[in-house]
Amino acid sequence: MSSGAGDRILRALAQAVEGGDPVVLATIVETTGSVPRHAGTKMVVGRDGATVGTVGGGAVESTIIDEALALMRGRRSDLRTYTLRGPSEGEHGVCGGTMSVYLEPYMAPSTIYIIGAGHVGRAVSDLAHWVGYRTVVVDDRAELMDEASLPNADVRFTGTAEEALVTHPPAPADAIVVVTRSHEVDARITPALLATDAGYIGVMGSKRRWALTRQALGDEGLSGEALDRIHNPIGLDIGAETVEEIAVSILSEVIAAHTGTGDCR
Repeated sequence: MSSGAGDRILRALAQAVEGGDPVVLATIVETTGSVPRHAGTKMVVGRDGATVGTVGGGAVESTIIDEALALMRGRRSDLRTYTLRGPSEGEHGVCGGTMSVYLEPYMAPSTIYIIGAGHVGRAVSDLAHWVGYRTVVVDDRAELMDEASLPNADVRFTGTAEEALVTHPPAPADAIVVVTRSHEVDARITPALLATDAGYIGVMGSKRRWALTRQALGDEGLSGEALDRIHNPIGLDIGAETVEEIAVSILSEVIAAHTGTGDCR
């Protein structure tokens, strides 16, 4: 790869990272036999499949782009090997060699939307920031939303959850943590929560409190399938008692949902 091409690819990668746009960096790390490009060659794949640079073109590059996009959605890296033996053999080219390509997503951090800025909401915001999440804290009580109370919130949104979710729409990799002051608030905002693409939605409160809320929402026409997206009681059962322990329980469940090691429903 020439220095000019390399500079162009690295600039594209840096611009995407700075702008928060997800991309995958594909790097050929090893080759054997005859291949169109050699070790060190790089290509950036954007979320729309557009590329900067090339790792060989043709069928093999098309396959690499598809696999890069799948890894982007899963937020994970992988090393893939491609054999270029020709379409008649069900492979990706005619050169006859093989190449190993490392596919590495560069993603903006997932966001946790914390609905409710009380004691638990503040603890979740602090812990989520420490873990590495971007945090959006939402409450309609302006007196709770100052920087001194929420020093680690990336966004402090004073207003309703409905307004916040329209202004800052969640992505599939994001989570919504509902720690409000009443089940009436939970019931009011649930339709807006379910209208988002958030991959995780958890609501704090007892099973009885959520059962009453769920029944009321069902009576209003929300389907059981839609309501099954809601995790309640929120958090993993670790015997949490203090505010800080409850925050650990909630973040543990969010992380398990993101990594696919827990019940993601």
